[in-house]
Amino acid sequence: QVQLRESGGGVVQAGGSLRLSCTASGRTFGSYAMAWFRQAPGKEREFVATISSSGGDTYYANSVKGRFTVSRENAKNTVYLQMNSLKPEDTAVYYCAARSNPYANNRGAEYDYWGQGTQVTVSS
Repeated sequence: QVQLRESGGGVVQAGGSLRLSCTASGRTFGSYAMAWFRQAPGKEREFVATISSSGGDTYYANSVKGRFTVSRENAKNTVYLQMNSLKPEDTAVYYCAARSNPYANNRGAEYDYWGQGTQVTVSS
């Protein structure tokens, strides 16, 4: 069983930056692909970014490509989401997810474990 905990959310002005962190329990983190999803008020959950177990492959939603960077430190059981040039439309609860498979994937149904989320609010 894997437990995930997100941190780093907050309120930031448009154009600013935040770095989210997600720390996983257990000793098998290095075998799991990880992903970030988000859910804005009144909207459905959407894919943001994913990273393979080794960190060698990353994929991003078109809406964040070029602004967000996903990375991981397997020795620390942690995945990060660096968010730059934030826009008001990035406002959402951001969720970390883990997949019991090493390959990155952008489908929420493929992920086995989810964190509780962290709020990101971007003001105009």
